[in-house]
Amino acid sequence: MLPTVEQQTEAPALAIEGLSYTYSGAGNPSLSGVSLRIDAGEFVVLAGRSGSGKTSLMRAGCGLVPHFHGGEIEGMARVAGRDTRESGPGELADVVGYVAQDPESQIISTTVASELDLPLQFRGDHPAERARSVEEVALALNIPHLLGRTVATLSGGELQRVALAVALVTRPPLILLDEPTSQLDPVAGDELIWLLRRLNEEWGVAVVLAEHRIERCLAAADRVVVMDRGRVGFDGTPQDFLGYSVNSQPALSSPAARMFSLAGIDPLPVGVRDARAILRDRGIAPGVPGGPDAGGADPGERDRPARGAPALRSRRLWIELDAGEGPVDVLRGIDLEIGAGEKVALMGRNGAGKSTLLRAAAGLVEPAKGKIEAENGIGLLTQNPGDYLVRERVGDELRGPAGEAALAAVGLSVPAGADPRDLSGGERQRLALAIALAGRMEGGDLPGLIALDEPTRGMDRTLKDGLTDLAGLLSGRGAAVIVSTHDVEFAAGFADRVVLLGDGELIADAAARTVLSGGWYFSSEVARVLDRPGLIGVEEGARALREPSGERTRE
Repeated sequence: MLPTVEQQTEAPALAIEGLSYTYSGAGNPSLSGVSLRIDAGEFVVLAGRSGSGKTSLMRAGCGLVPHFHGGEIEGMARVAGRDTRESGPGELADVVGYVAQDPESQIISTTVASELDLPLQFRGDHPAERARSVEEVALALNIPHLLGRTVATLSGGELQRVALAVALVTRPPLILLDEPTSQLDPVAGDELIWLLRRLNEEWGVAVVLAEHRIERCLAAADRVVVMDRGRVGFDGTPQDFLGYSVNSQPALSSPAARMFSLAGIDPLPVGVRDARAILRDRGIAPGVPGGPDAGGADPGERDRPARGAPALRSRRLWIELDAGEGPVDVLRGIDLEIGAGEKVALMGRNGAGKSTLLRAAAGLVEPAKGKIEAENGIGLLTQNPGDYLVRERVGDELRGPAGEAALAAVGLSVPAGADPRDLSGGERQRLALAIALAGRMEGGDLPGLIALDEPTRGMDRTLKDGLTDLAGLLSGRGAAVIVSTHDVEFAAGFADRVVLLGDGELIADAAARTVLSGGWYFSSEVARVLDRPGLIGVEEGARALREPSGERTRE
């Protein structure tokens, strides 16, 4: 028997007690004795290393575990008083909205408008109510222009916003979001976090947000829960979390908190605003000279390696795409050259043409005008890891010494018998990367260009550092590496050079230190805190704060 409305109101938004869960065929449990309570109106950030159990906990909170994934389960999970063992995802849809790491797997309709309308139809809403709800959620997420689009024409970031809109359109009292900003540009990502905070504050919606880029969402949170090897390792305030992360799990700490810790400055800042206020109180003003490149005409050019023979060259590249709604200019007049051994971050807003440029380089898209060529071959990893995962066992996806070497190179260790569909988003992403590179990392098999489209989705900072090291290895062997990414912090650590696209046009091309400092959005957190030319990294930021020249008395 379902709880009454009054009982649901009194019940916590999510209550988990002694929950343990093991996927079918897995050797170890993904959740072990988890107990957790989320009350109505709470905003909770769910942190943890890749594979720590965040996604499994989310799936348990909406009924996908065990109803979809099967496996063995013990303990209890209740949503608004309803037992998830008795009620599946469809029955829970009116009380919990869920956005998965791979939003493309959640979209089933032809058009965006019909996708948003579908859950309202299932609930039996009046046509006028449905129309109003679709319009409201589209306005809230800034996607009214997408309502008439077919799903097949959407970029990864647009799909992510549509999947979020589907989760919100029924106005559930609980929303579970698994890395909802992973494919959003910096502006859209910030807007999404504050939209969630507004829904939380004004309508009492409980929000549980799993995120690796903790700096994006920590200032909005009431509470942080850390998953550690299937268990709850920490549960407390954002301020207490900072001390825990720096001392116990550095891979989870924000760039600003790491910088302050290395510089010996206390308290640790929750966000950029907090960091700047703490520095002002210590007499350290943003923008004070003292950064490693202050005063230089171009603070990043000295760090760029000499450009080798072209691995990628485009001349007046013009690409039109037509998904049945008429041709659309996606790239316009792109002139670009990337030399052997370069490490390049390809950045820009959602829909700017980044994925199209990489697909054109791989010969998957024909130019309408101009040309693009990768003379020495290309290895491409697309946004969707599902494109590469076609078998039912990890061991069948990658076999032999070459497969083992590729798995080791991307830092992935999972049972050979595991089903790729049961892996976390970060694990699936690394498995796809290993498949794309298997047998091609040595000698004559190494392509002249390695192109990766949003490869860091689902990766914690340690794994991103590993990807940076892998890119350095490939670069050292002569391959150019270009990574399309919205992750500014990853770009700051990985790239020698940043190419910035805007609405199909190349609008900036310079050293990473030049592009990723001095801005509002396309800047690292360290750069936004310190506002010093060319200073974008945690360690160099800490050194600058320790230098006497970096301080002055407040006026």
